[in-house]
Amino acid sequence: MIKYAILGLLHYKDMHGYRIKEHIERNFGHMWSINYGQIYPNLKKLHEDGLIAMKEVVANGEKGPPRKLYSITETGKKVFQKWLHAAPEKPMLLRDPFLMRFVFFGFGDADRAIETIDGQIKRYEKELERRVKNLARWEKSGLYVRLIADLGVNLNQMILDWLTHARQEILKEIEMDNKARRAAK
Repeated sequence: MIKYAILGLLHYKDMHGYRIKEHIERNFGHMWSINYGQIYPNLKKLHEDGLIAMKEVVANGEKGPPRKLYSITETGKKVFQKWLHAAPEKPMLLRDPFLMRFVFFGFGDADRAIETIDGQIKRYEKELERRVKNLARWEKSGLYVRLIADLGVNLNQMILDWLTHARQEILKEIEMDNKARRAAK
């Protein structure tokens, strides 16, 4: 998937590896996460396969080695088009390490579960604010980019709603357990 994300981004403009990673994290973070250990080997392979070109560029006033600027080749565009028109490999999945932890909260302290949920709520509120602020910018990038940005906002809001609901349900359970303990005394 990273291979095609890189090829797709290079349709917009030539980019350095750092910029590609930054763009994926900032704009596609709701779909997947990525690290440098994935970016640079993929860039090397894409270059070896002739799907992207690379040139070294020295920025004005910068010290150190030249940066590698990548651009998509005609072969890369053909491979990308073939992938673009193929059937999706897998259905959309929601992968979040928090959800794996959440499912086991019943084995831990409910107050600690609430603290963790509160942290997630703050995180998603901040992310929603950023996504809504950027929505106007994405509207200028074309229909499909705008629709993906809209999906990010809607997913973010849905998760926030669910977290708030889960928090309320856990608090009710805590209250019921406290009442039962008081009644047993």
